[in-house]
Amino acid sequence: MQSSKSFRLDDFVAGWIGGASSVVVGHPLDTVKTRLQAGKGYKNALHCIFTIYRKETAMGFFKGMSFPLASITVYNSVVFGFFSNIQRLINKYRHGDERRRCGILDLTAASSLTGLVSVGLGAPVDLVKIRLQMQTQTVLTENLHLAANGPSGTNIPLRSIDLPGQQLYRGPVHCISSILQTEGLQGLYRGAGAMVLRDVPGYTLYFIPYAVLCDLLTPDASSSPHPVSIWLAGGLAGSISWVTATPADVVKSRLQADAQPQRKYRGIFHCIAHSYRTEGVQVFFRGASVNAVRGFPMSSTMFLTYELSLQFFRSL
Repeated sequence: MQSSKSFRLDDFVAGWIGGASSVVVGHPLDTVKTRLQAGKGYKNALHCIFTIYRKETAMGFFKGMSFPLASITVYNSVVFGFFSNIQRLINKYRHGDERRRCGILDLTAASSLTGLVSVGLGAPVDLVKIRLQMQTQTVLTENLHLAANGPSGTNIPLRSIDLPGQQLYRGPVHCISSILQTEGLQGLYRGAGAMVLRDVPGYTLYFIPYAVLCDLLTPDASSSPHPVSIWLAGGLAGSISWVTATPADVVKSRLQADAQPQRKYRGIFHCIAHSYRTEGVQVFFRGASVNAVRGFPMSSTMFLTYELSLQFFRSL
């Protein structure tokens, strides 16, 4: 088929399969990362893990996973499908051969465009995921704030307040409808600007290291990379991308977790200034260690499943 050369659907299907596998592998540490970046009361990653497990059991790590499992699979399908097809398009118009291997400049252009396109779908997905992950934390901190600043006659010890059962949202659909009712359509895209700052360079530092490392680990240019090479290159690329994207990711997480009616941040620059003023420069690297650890298994699983799925579809 003519269309199978210039535009391939199997990239989207393989991205969908890879996305599903990466969500299952990475969601527990993603919850820890979100709590560290947007929550309060955690000393470090290990303290956060033990606190979640003690207060919410193992299920606390999978809070909000149903929505990412349904949506991030579609998101990764779009990201990998778009990236692969835009590479072929760039090669076709720049070099006259869509099967040509992309150089660094072409990879940078394809990665940056992918990062930009991903925000349109990714911003609402991330917002709902973070609101669901932060439910217990949000209710708890809001009520602690109210208790600490209540009438002088109500001297309630903060530790005596126990609200783990109270939840703002019953699930993803209720979360989306609540945001639309209280904040409008633009509410679903809160933090999208910070996400652009994260994902445009983030995807560049995701796909380029993967391609470079795959080439280094595959001396014979005519052969396909070994699954172990794909796994290692994908994992290292994920760690590199997530660590470098951490400062923008912190700002994005804080903006998206910042729900009405007691909204703290007016926008990106106010969030940066307020966070720096109250918590110092180290706040922008909060969760970096979790991102580095989480980025490896998530991305290695994503790339390996994607590449193996592609090989399977193209062998049919």
